[in-house]
Amino acid sequence: MRAIDAGILICTECHELNRQDADTDEQVCTRCGALVHERRPNSLVRTWALLITAAILYIPANVLPIMTVTSLGQGDPSTIMSGVIQLVQHGMIPIAAVVFIASIVVPTFKLVGIALLLFSVQRHQPLSARQRILMYRFIEFIGRWSMLDIFVIAILVAVVNFGRLASVEANLGAIAFASVVILTMLAAVTFDPRLIWDNTESDDDHD
Repeated sequence: MRAIDAGILICTECHELNRQDADTDEQVCTRCGALVHERRPNSLVRTWALLITAAILYIPANVLPIMTVTSLGQGDPSTIMSGVIQLVQHGMIPIAAVVFIASIVVPTFKLVGIALLLFSVQRHQPLSARQRILMYRFIEFIGRWSMLDIFVIAILVAVVNFGRLASVEANLGAIAFASVVILTMLAAVTFDPRLIWDNTESDDDHD
């Protein structure tokens, strides 16, 4: 049985449990005064908008150069994938694996995973509610690791600045990639996981 079936609403600000008042259109929390809703308003629409924008920016994030490393006046801009290849060529396979997973695998998994959650909720797909919620929690957990590349670039730009001798410059790909990471993190936040249980009334896991 869900809390909403018992006429109980939870405040998203202070997590106070409020008895649902059917006589009012805009109910406020009895503790903090914030508006309380049965579910986050327009959760699916907002999540889709953020996800589609992130998917569009994901293309230039991987196609455009993410940074340019200059040494003794010479340097070529490199994309995420070309940087991984260069690391492999220099024998730094563990570092290349970390960059590949954090910059390619994780963002791709987040985009596909959130899209699958949205599709399964909207189309009432016969998937286990527990599997969906585990996927959602995993997406939230790995979200922070997508910023690894951006942190590394920010540190290199700040530390490695020796004029023509050696320098590191961030390119447009870094901006696009950071935007993808932020948008997917926001998409995970705007998605209301309670919708998973709302759409699995016949699932054995719901009992």
